[in-house]
Amino acid sequence: MMRGKSLYAMAVRGPEGDIKVEKTFFTKQRPAFWRWPLIRGVVAFIDSMVLGMKIIGRSAEMAGMEDMEYNQDSKFEKWLEQKVGDKLTDYVIGISVVLSLILSIGLFMVLPTFIGGWVNGFLGSNAHVRAVIEGFVRIGIFLVYIVLVSQMKDIKRVFMYHGAEHKTINCFESYEELTVENVRKHTRLHKRCGTSFLVLVMIVSMFVFFFVNTNVLWLRVISRILLVPVIAGISYELIKWAGSHDNIFVRIVSAPGLALQHITTKEPEDDMIECAIASLKAVLEEEPEEDGLYTADKMTKAEEAEETVENEND
Repeated sequence: MMRGKSLYAMAVRGPEGDIKVEKTFFTKQRPAFWRWPLIRGVVAFIDSMVLGMKIIGRSAEMAGMEDMEYNQDSKFEKWLEQKVGDKLTDYVIGISVVLSLILSIGLFMVLPTFIGGWVNGFLGSNAHVRAVIEGFVRIGIFLVYIVLVSQMKDIKRVFMYHGAEHKTINCFESYEELTVENVRKHTRLHKRCGTSFLVLVMIVSMFVFFFVNTNVLWLRVISRILLVPVIAGISYELIKWAGSHDNIFVRIVSAPGLALQHITTKEPEDDMIECAIASLKAVLEEEPEEDGLYTADKMTKAEEAEETVENEND
């Protein structure tokens, strides 16, 4: 899946081996304050979760999985469909997002608070040391979770597609023609990846909780939950800034996320790269003149650079 400013495009390989491409435009006009710094990070985070749920379901349909016997509707699903009609999918997605948020906050925010407090009590250190311990516990839980998930067979394939997306974007941002050969030679790491965002959330939370601290356990737990949107907003602004700059500070900020992408991305197969290219081209067809996309001037510069290399080789 590739996302532009006005649409997202999804490319799926069908049962017959052909690539099916579907474009979906964003139709709802959002309030201007949703695009304010910090707030837009929270909106983007929720958007990504909802969009991810929709894409998983829709891609399964496009791949022909809805025809498989094990995916047939149960009596309960048929009953629900009769009650809520066409809104069933929206309800399922909404419930899934809420449950995912509850589990994520519980696992990565609340649990480290209890563990950090227990370790701090054992060591007899102060509140600031407890916040640091809690931060490292949070990062540790996150890393163990990622490593364990990466061992699943289906997730390994997902990570290969993830690598194909990154390679394709890197090829595009280098102003090279989108071919399998060109895409394959690029790195599968990218500074604006969601993995980098999650790592930044863990790191930023350590700094925020270092200053927002209390010895009262229930207040600590509530503060960890209430500050999640603030941490997500700060992390989003950092990764957005890092994606458009290149200096020593950016490289330091990006390093942890890029390192973790060695786990969350894998080298893709050629047919996966073909899907990624098809998806990106579908977006470019609708937004050819957007900032960062192929404009005539950029194409000319890319062609000139390629011609120069060929002349030097001759």
